[in-house]
Amino acid sequence: MADWTPKPNLSVDLKRLTLSAEEGFVLSRLDGHTSISHLPALTGISPDRLRPILDRLVAQGALHPAPGAPSAPARTAPPAAPRAPVPTAPEVPTLEALPDELDGAPPPDGGADPEPSEASSTEEPEPTEDEPTEALGNYRQLFETRLHPLTEDERAARAHAAEDPELSAFCFDPVPAVIKAVMENPRTGLAHARLIVRHHRNPTGLEAVCARAAFAADGGVRRWLVRNPQLPSGLFRRLWSGRRLMELHKVTIDRDIPEGTRRAARELLRQRFSTGPAEEKAELILNTEGRSLVALTGLPVDGKTAALLCGRTYRSPLLIQNIARWSAAPPALVAHLLKQEAVRRQPQLRMLLQRHPNAPADARRGEH
Repeated sequence: MADWTPKPNLSVDLKRLTLSAEEGFVLSRLDGHTSISHLPALTGISPDRLRPILDRLVAQGALHPAPGAPSAPARTAPPAAPRAPVPTAPEVPTLEALPDELDGAPPPDGGADPEPSEASSTEEPEPTEDEPTEALGNYRQLFETRLHPLTEDERAARAHAAEDPELSAFCFDPVPAVIKAVMENPRTGLAHARLIVRHHRNPTGLEAVCARAAFAADGGVRRWLVRNPQLPSGLFRRLWSGRRLMELHKVTIDRDIPEGTRRAARELLRQRFSTGPAEEKAELILNTEGRSLVALTGLPVDGKTAALLCGRTYRSPLLIQNIARWSAAPPALVAHLLKQEAVRRQPQLRMLLQRHPNAPADARRGEH
């Protein structure tokens, strides 16, 4: 029993058991795969308090006994009407990463140009945890069947002191006042903030979540927030104005993001490209193989960005072609590309560069 993994007893009718709020909360966090040594971090309850709670759940038959321990007779009861199972927290699936390219185009292969030295090492990792689909359905059902019939004032008052699973169910409330009450609950954490920005459809409620700096900075909150059709453009600009250019670009091409937010991201990308660091500009152009230049039409680059771009060997025909079609490509970069082996071997690339308005005069004469 040194590292026992508590497993819920699915054959027991939980409706007939007398569980305290604390016991119900712990039971809702058991997925049958998490060992007792990890439960304090999952529940926020100290090991000394947690063990007696688990023992009481075993005694009531809600949990299977630990291997080698004497079995406690489970309480039996007459068959009851079907009801929603208590929300549990099965192993959490990994969220799918934002696509790197438009229309699912593959990333550059091994022969493509090298990425900038600061490419992805400074970007924070994507979030890997979120509520599983089964738990979301249980929370929503709990809200619709037991909480939604209450008045708005009653729900707001109850949300202030609610515990899980009821607290998670309140995250589905469409009324901003209730969401504000949830945010004032000391038990509210990142999981609740993610639920709200994923399912709440009122800008006022979304603003209430993002008023907490720790929540607004969370990758999972941002991931679901940017997909919310009610995300105000002002809130998006406020939260994404300090993000890297590459992250803004990913928002502009993600088809799962509403068009209004993608439009705001394109406007912000152009604004940030004009004033952003040279390293990020070079990173954006190289990592997207020039696809991002379509959204940057008419925007020139500074001397440092041009120097960074000219300091590389180019092997990708797609990248060379996209730069050749970029009207603001610096003259030094066009001249640098004309010297590349890939351009010398492909006449069509050389012709595109020779026709560029910033091509060297001798290169334009060579075309004729």
